[in-house]
Amino acid sequence: MSVMVLGTASHVGKSTIVAGLCRILRRRGISNAPFKSQNMSLNSWVTGDGGEIGIAQAMQAKAAGIPPSVEMNPILLKPKGDQTSQVVLLGRPFHDVHVGDYYKETENLLTVALKAADTLMDQYGALVVEGAGGAAEVNLFDRDIANIGLARALRFPIILIADIERGGVFAQVYGTISLLPDDIRPLVKAVIVNKFRGDSSLFSDGMKILEDLTGVPAIGLVPVTDVDIPSEDSLSIGDKIAGNAPVRIAVIHLPRISNFTDYEVLERYASVSYVKPGTPLSGFDAIILPGTKNTIEDLEEVISTGTGDEIRKARDSGIPIIGICGGYQMLCEKIIDSGTELKEGKYQGLGLIPCTTTFSSNKKITTRVTRISSGHGPFLGRIKSVSGYEIHTGTTSRGDAKEAFSGEGVVSEDGLLIGTYMHGLFTSPDIAAAFVTFLCDLKGVSWTLPEPGRDPFDALADHIEAHVKIEEILPFFS
Repeated sequence: MSVMVLGTASHVGKSTIVAGLCRILRRRGISNAPFKSQNMSLNSWVTGDGGEIGIAQAMQAKAAGIPPSVEMNPILLKPKGDQTSQVVLLGRPFHDVHVGDYYKETENLLTVALKAADTLMDQYGALVVEGAGGAAEVNLFDRDIANIGLARALRFPIILIADIERGGVFAQVYGTISLLPDDIRPLVKAVIVNKFRGDSSLFSDGMKILEDLTGVPAIGLVPVTDVDIPSEDSLSIGDKIAGNAPVRIAVIHLPRISNFTDYEVLERYASVSYVKPGTPLSGFDAIILPGTKNTIEDLEEVISTGTGDEIRKARDSGIPIIGICGGYQMLCEKIIDSGTELKEGKYQGLGLIPCTTTFSSNKKITTRVTRISSGHGPFLGRIKSVSGYEIHTGTTSRGDAKEAFSGEGVVSEDGLLIGTYMHGLFTSPDIAAAFVTFLCDLKGVSWTLPEPGRDPFDALADHIEAHVKIEEILPFFS
């Protein structure tokens, strides 16, 4: 048997609860795999065979103790703007589609998703299935392949997650269950109220009221916790609060920012701010230009808002600048597009590295890599090798510029400007700590970096087990 985790809305904590359940089951010797039929996110991960899936499913797989696979997220939608998304099907780019046309394909896509679910069940025995957004989007019931359509096909017991932090939790739960189709409503077997703050005993009557209103057991009131696992999508950026560490790092919050989870480990050690284009960059000790789904359009935003000038000014002042993937492409002197990225033409880059990026085909590179540091400069000289992954279109010619890593990337003569296609550079705690220590030395400040904590998935599992009646869930897997 398996279970399906649905939410009353987006960002209620479904991904986190699923990850916790995957680890809880694993610790009890129950083989399981995460599954999300359709995900919309620009935070993605590359599997061992070069497929692309949502990063949440990759992290949930880690919680379950198994390697990520494309079957765990068979349909990934990557928004491109103008109501258009790239459809990644079983890990590979399928096509770009307008939202109005996408719903014409959902019947066939659901067939693909169900086949992927069958594959995972054959391999691992049980699934912890995550829905998408809110479960009671009545206008989408006839074409919802992430919630209702999937629930109708799988017939798994449903756990409904609500977010009390947003307020209106009674309306969330009662309204969602009441609006579910008649054949789906009986599948809802439990409710978990997530993101509680304060004294939980003060809401004990609230849990009883939820049960009386819905007839469904309310099995958990889960307090907010600072769990160190990657965020699923850009909604999480709004929740981030920069710390008070003496080193300040600016990550440019591009309109189409992707894979910002690259910098979440840095948040442990430094004060990291996600800064929108047009915001002054004075006072930061390092600047990171992150990945983006649309390099040229986001580059135009960076230039038109004056952020390009701010970055160049920072470079002249000796502030370290790192460009990753799309951010690396923006650092180039120019970008040549044959019409595959935006429209045919030549575009002026920020001009900080003597390189040219060319978009000549829609072919996407998705691969896991391990590279040796060139050792050039005060930061790269502190690290030996890096493991990460590449997800990009376009190629960048380095010319005579120095390599940052073996066979890839660029580093300036002074070592303070680095461009690379490698996502994951800072997801290693050792490398993130080395970067912050380098910035402390550059600034002339001392800072004792926090010690790495215990396995975050074990910490998450402990937290959920302390506040959820797991004995009410385990029979779903018997």
